[in-house]
Amino acid sequence: MKLIPINKLFDIRYGTNLELVNLEQCTKIDLNSINFISRTEYNNGISAFVFKLNDVVPNPSRTISVAGGGSVLSSFYQKEIYYSGRDIYILIPKEKMTELEMLFYAFCLTKNKYKYSYGRQVNKTLKDILVPDKISDEYKNIDLKKINTLKKEKILNKIIDLNIKDWKFFTLNNLFKITGSKTTPLSELEEYGIGKYPFVTTQATNNGVAGFYNFYTEEENILTIDSAVLGYCSYQPEKFSASDHVEKLMPKFNMNKYIAMFLITILNLEQYRYNYGRKCSQDRMEQIKIKLPSKNNEPDWQFMENYIKSLSFSATL
Repeated sequence: MKLIPINKLFDIRYGTNLELVNLEQCTKIDLNSINFISRTEYNNGISAFVFKLNDVVPNPSRTISVAGGGSVLSSFYQKEIYYSGRDIYILIPKEKMTELEMLFYAFCLTKNKYKYSYGRQVNKTLKDILVPDKISDEYKNIDLKKINTLKKEKILNKIIDLNIKDWKFFTLNNLFKITGSKTTPLSELEEYGIGKYPFVTTQATNNGVAGFYNFYTEEENILTIDSAVLGYCSYQPEKFSASDHVEKLMPKFNMNKYIAMFLITILNLEQYRYNYGRKCSQDRMEQIKIKLPSKNNEPDWQFMENYIKSLSFSATL
């Protein structure tokens, strides 16, 4: 096995370069729905489902999507046709590959993430990234059919239609008290020692958690948002401490983990609005309006809870 440039195995082209704000969102089960791939490192790159456009040819299926900016080099195998936002590159195999091979090369690309950052994107160097010329032995014995048939238990055994056309907009500051957290230096936490309380930072991975220490300053069952860059939102079910630029959304309603999961999914769709020049500040958070299921002109919290409980893996939350 030897290392070769990725462009020896794949043709590389720029994606459809659409703006999600200009597209009509829908649910996965809606007729003519199509995945929208962004620069996120979560959910196989899927940040929304949108209605297919008559005048825009989607990116082809059985390709690899690669984030050239944002969460640089987040790479995913896409089984279906899809649209993509800015700075998404499409890798089309020069020769026929199995699904396992495609997943392997997506993994290889992602393992190069450490070389890049928001200030160092991959647009000029993607073609030169070195990958193995063939799939490694440790991958050959993976049984994809067995993996794909595994289904984690869900709490409610029914299908719930989101039907977002009937949702209503709600201002964030009517749902939450928006406030900052107390900044705790890492050096101080190290004096307390390793413990059970999360240390929440502005990183957009691992729920924002960068370690666990024997100290906390903030109460549990709230949402946190990074105000340093993109506004990454996460749910904190336990007491925690925080770094600088971690803002708190303290619910004015009875929130549980299922409702929280629904809300952070919606809020993280707002990340495309922000960058280093336009941060997700508290003032901007005050103005955010999010579209939610409603009942009697109020958020339908029970619907949100039931929807999350109807999803596979919900029993593991």
